[in-house]
Amino acid sequence: MKISRAILYLSILCIPAWLQAGTAALDTAITDTVKTNEDSRESQQTIDKLADDTIDMLQEYRNTLQQIDSLKTYNTQLEKLINNQNESRATIRKQLNNIDQTQRNIIPLTLNMVNVLGEFVRLDMPFHVDERNIRLKTIREMMDRPDVSLPDKYRRIMEAYQIEMEYGRTIDTYSDNIVKDGKNYAVNILRIGRVALLYQTLDEKECGYWDKVQKVWKGLPDDYNASIAKGILIADKQSPPDFINVPVSAPEHKQ
Repeated sequence: MKISRAILYLSILCIPAWLQAGTAALDTAITDTVKTNEDSRESQQTIDKLADDTIDMLQEYRNTLQQIDSLKTYNTQLEKLINNQNESRATIRKQLNNIDQTQRNIIPLTLNMVNVLGEFVRLDMPFHVDERNIRLKTIREMMDRPDVSLPDKYRRIMEAYQIEMEYGRTIDTYSDNIVKDGKNYAVNILRIGRVALLYQTLDEKECGYWDKVQKVWKGLPDDYNASIAKGILIADKQSPPDFINVPVSAPEHKQ
């Protein structure tokens, strides 16, 4: 009985040593497993981070490609604009050159127009002589002024021509002094277009007309006094339009 107990006691003493060795191995295995899992977790985190970074880089790359495409489109459009501007600049430069050439051609033309206008006024019937000569003198002076642009000069010349044209389509009356047979007369002038230029003394006793051929004032019979007086009232808008009897020069025929 005592021997059995001793064996049992020894057996019990031996078991813990074996179990202790197994437990240590198990602990080591568990520790290794935990460490491996921890390493795996850290590796996975690293992989996940790298994956996220890769996705970010990929998105950035795509954005960069889009920006490059946009820049290419912008550069293409900008190049077109620059080319168009260069073409416009070349066209404007050509137009400016043409303008310079045109101005060189127009200046002699305008001077000739002024001379023709002066000659026309000199040879025309002597109505509104002072007014027309003053207008012509103003234009001549303007032609020598550098502060007046060529378009303005041309416009003023054309306005003067337009006024002269209107004289041929209108009638008017005004007071003036004429020289007839070497004597001065204060008269009322009646102009009927460029068809007839008539006068009547202020007392309505004498009347006459401008002879286009001889370039002199000539008298008319007293029978014309009433018609000329009536024409003066019509031109002055003091009487309604009506027929009047006035002398008209026969048209000249060139041989």
